[in-house]
Amino acid sequence: MKTNTYETNNREEALKVRFTLKECLFGDEAFYRRVAMVVVPMIIQNTLSNIVGLLDNVMVGQVGTIPMSSVAIVNQILFIFYLCIWGSLAGAGIFSTQFFGKGDMDGVRYSIRFKLLTAITIFTIAIAVLYFGSEALVSLYISEDTSAVDRAATLQHGVSYLNIMLFGLVPFSLTQVYASAMRESGKTTLPMVASMIAMVVNFIFNGLLIFGLFGLPRLGVLGAAVATVISRFTELFIVVFGAHRKGSRYPFFNGLYRGFMIPARLIWPILSKTLPLLANEFLWSLAQATLLQAYSVRGIAVIAAMNISGTISQIFNEVFLSIGNSAGIIIGQELGADRLVSARRTAWRMASLSVMSTVVMGSLLAAAAPFIPQIYNTEAEIKLLATRFIWVVACCMPLNSYANVSYFTMRSGGKTAVTFVFDSCFAWLISVPVAFCLSRFTSLPALNVFIIVSGLEFIKCVIGFLLVRSGVWVKNIVKAA
Repeated sequence: MKTNTYETNNREEALKVRFTLKECLFGDEAFYRRVAMVVVPMIIQNTLSNIVGLLDNVMVGQVGTIPMSSVAIVNQILFIFYLCIWGSLAGAGIFSTQFFGKGDMDGVRYSIRFKLLTAITIFTIAIAVLYFGSEALVSLYISEDTSAVDRAATLQHGVSYLNIMLFGLVPFSLTQVYASAMRESGKTTLPMVASMIAMVVNFIFNGLLIFGLFGLPRLGVLGAAVATVISRFTELFIVVFGAHRKGSRYPFFNGLYRGFMIPARLIWPILSKTLPLLANEFLWSLAQATLLQAYSVRGIAVIAAMNISGTISQIFNEVFLSIGNSAGIIIGQELGADRLVSARRTAWRMASLSVMSTVVMGSLLAAAAPFIPQIYNTEAEIKLLATRFIWVVACCMPLNSYANVSYFTMRSGGKTAVTFVFDSCFAWLISVPVAFCLSRFTSLPALNVFIIVSGLEFIKCVIGFLLVRSGVWVKNIVKAA
């Protein structure tokens, strides 16, 4: 009872603290040094990953517009799976981060074991659904006015590509279990190195198998899928070896599989955080897939243009996305260590850093927009449309960055139900209906629809600001664990 009273008083005291504008916007040297240690390896890893993804996209684009569109459709479908994995691991990750801040390595191990069981469950279900439903899922993205020949070619490329990509879902899932635990400890170098090596492997095998270099078979889009699967297994081997080798920097992996158990007292607390996050990521990613489907009624050219713009924009978005992710880690560690006032101050500083980064990255993206689509082997109309989509993304980057860092701030304190309403409910109640109505019941071009839907993010930012300021997320959830 004394502990609960102390915790309540501690939280109330933290909420009463008022910060000056300077304290909210800027940190000291120690703050930025700590942020850099977490976020810089993430930015390097994810940026290089997206650059390789761009090269992969360009290579597939050399095969033709239809193969490129087929791959874009499959990647949008797989994006739902990827986010389900990330969301399902995030619930245990909240506990893992706070346990690490508390110095409880047994607690971290329990969290990782929960992640393993969750990942195995999800990839088993996903493989079955994607294998048996591949044709129906790909067909959803082929507009009705597509010619019979193009429809058949798009479907054939898409299903074949998806069936090979299914082999990579297992190593991807297990890699995320290990890499997420490493990041939650604040040590992000090994996941970065593993990802970089995997990217090189992916790029090399892309060239060899897509174009049939050095006497290897010319597989086209299937070669891109095989290269991705090979790189997934490479990355898994590196992170598992680095985690369990003698003298590892990650002591919580020692004894991970010895006496494999999770205390009953932790199962429901972790599960109660995991289920809303899993539901959120599934519904949010499904919303993004639905938005693409809404845009796709304007023709196959729109899918190709959005694939180009999305691949390019992701490279520049990675800075604010990584800052948001690191905000969840750093704030979570502060909460776990019961430094609640510091956690609140850190939240505002991370938000400020994230938004300020978009001034630079958004400007660079806008400047690059007319040039990068030119490297694709596709029609001039698609290149021009892609450029315009990129300009919209660049203009909306500050809005997206603030919404992103608000999401991770609230998640760090275990407020998963709040993040569910903030993220997926917003998408399904506002973004998707607007896109659906504009695409089905008006003659507005896809670009205009995209501008309107993207601008709705301002409403989400206002909601995020009010929720973060309220302090509803300021909570140490492992204090009595």
